[in-house]
Amino acid sequence: MTSYRRIWASLLAAILTAALLAGCGDAQENNETAAGNGVKEEKITLRMIESLTSPKRTGLLQAMISRYEADHPNIKVEFISPPFDQADNKIRTMLASNEKLDILEVRDLNVAEFVNNGYIEPLNAYTEKWDDFATVGAVPKSVGTIGGQLYFVPNGLYQRQMFYRQDWLEEKSLEVPATWGELYEVSKQLTDPAKNRFGFSFRGGPGANGNSDSMILAYNADHVNLDDSMFTKDGATIYSTAEAKTALELYLSLYKEASPPDSINWGFQEQVQAFTSGVTGILLQDPDVIQVVTEKMEEGTWATAPMPTGPDGKALISAGGAGWGITANSEHKEAAWELIAFLSSPEENTGFSKDFGLIPIHTSATEDEFFKTGPYKTLIDMTNKPDTFVNYKAPFNYPGTGQWGQVAMETGQSFLLGQTGAEETLKKWDAYWVDQKAKMK
Repeated sequence: MTSYRRIWASLLAAILTAALLAGCGDAQENNETAAGNGVKEEKITLRMIESLTSPKRTGLLQAMISRYEADHPNIKVEFISPPFDQADNKIRTMLASNEKLDILEVRDLNVAEFVNNGYIEPLNAYTEKWDDFATVGAVPKSVGTIGGQLYFVPNGLYQRQMFYRQDWLEEKSLEVPATWGELYEVSKQLTDPAKNRFGFSFRGGPGANGNSDSMILAYNADHVNLDDSMFTKDGATIYSTAEAKTALELYLSLYKEASPPDSINWGFQEQVQAFTSGVTGILLQDPDVIQVVTEKMEEGTWATAPMPTGPDGKALISAGGAGWGITANSEHKEAAWELIAFLSSPEENTGFSKDFGLIPIHTSATEDEFFKTGPYKTLIDMTNKPDTFVNYKAPFNYPGTGQWGQVAMETGQSFLLGQTGAEETLKKWDAYWVDQKAKMK
């Protein structure tokens, strides 16, 4: 009898253990199951990092992500926002060390570098199944493409235009400058150091090559190979021409005679702040500053105008951008793409563009009255005059594009300080791009 009871006790214990394990299994399965649909769905955490950080922009992106998470309870997004001046280096470090990362903000300046190092995933297989891709414009597609493969979907486009103090020009009965030469003359007339007032919002720090390259491209104009814009049609670099020297000498005069002395070290933030605070009268910048200018300056004190042209009556312009890509080592590529598709949808992208001040990537958004009036109208006007404002393809296909800004800034500051001359500086810039071309062969 004792033996019989022991057998039943063992059987009962086994049954209870099995039941307990089954209960645990059910509980685990319920944790992985979407509420009410009975289908097991994996809980996924996506690590995502942005590059072009700012408090307002980060807040807008976090709100978009929160909307996505609310509709996708199985997805949690860990959103990383490094300081703006450290972001790109942090991204490079994370990629080089194979740190866990699913979605990253890729820039037109570093996409070739990331592709060359095998850091990011081609997106063509995903976009082929994405209905909204049909309304993404040709320019946004081009910005994110290297060698026929799309590597990031832009979250908006940047294209430079002129912002100017309308009240300052009216005070002195000055016309809005239309050429680089006129911009220099007007800026000089607006300059009064005794009042801490300067005509031009110069940028000699990070991103300095934006203005020097714009001037050199405009002065070379018809000679530029629009498909390989650091080179002329005859294969020489744009920095090797006599026109380049003329442009660079004007660039020096613009700094010395019409810009704050400390602007030799200014980056984006300082350049914009000088304009909005009443220190400078003319700013060349992308539309993402429209929101800042609108918030900090009184209506009627400022306005926008097209980019200045060179001696041939042409300005060479290029739309640039940054956007969302997927890391090559991501373990959740499908989930990462679904989030990118949401952020890049016409509704979300157009709303983000309006709130932050970008050109939307979807062609449908250009019919919105918001982008046909006010400071955005200048961008439309330039687009409607393609023979004057000539589009060129920026050299994003060269891996060294990402480092060009640093090289141009350091050598450019040496030139502005009088440590090197125009010819020596241009020879260095010429050699850099000759070397880039050689490495592509």
